Amino acid sequence: MCSSKFHAITGCDTVSAFVGHGKKSAWATWNTLPELTDALLSLANAPTSIQEDTMHVIERFVILLYDRTSKCKDVNKARKKLFAKKSSVQNIPPTYAALEQHVKRSALQGGHVWGQALVPEPVLPPPTDWGWHRSDDGPYTPLWTTLPEASKTCYELVSCGCKERLQKPLQVQEGFTAMHGSVFL
Repeated sequence: MCSSKFHAITGCDTVSAFVGHGKKSAWATWNTLPELTDALLSLANAPTSIQEDTMHVIERFVILLYDRTSKCKDVNKARKKLFAKKSSVQNIPPTYAALEQHVKRSALQGGHVWGQALVPEPVLPPPTDWGWHRSDDGPYTPLWTTLPEASKTCYELVSCGCKERLQKPLQVQEGFTAMHGSVFL
């Protein structure tokens, strides 16, 4: 019963995987965190929502997946520590907001879709309530996070590298403006 939920949360056809962390390392991490079994079982019963205690266990699982020695229980704090240590966005876990959407997609797939695989007429919840986005009548796409795009909120992270202070905005490229050493997207 848990193995299909484990498969969904660690990456399957409809749910993304954790970059650089395959099933083998995820399985080894699960063996160090037995409470993950109950969390996965709670996703198995077609939940109407993701319980807070389930999210906390999954959050801890993801932290340990990226850093087995971490004592951290907050994925956002773990991200900060790992980024400072490894200085690559590819080597850090997702934000809590992104993880929450990931867990919703895996619950939809593992608990609702696979959980009703033998039901002749399954009743499925709207995917838009479970980590998916749909524009008009277009296809469903993953809702990766509920956080705003970093380039729109963290201007100080993007720099043009100029040494001079600009008096007027400088058109760098269509859609980009440089002013006082920073590039605004």
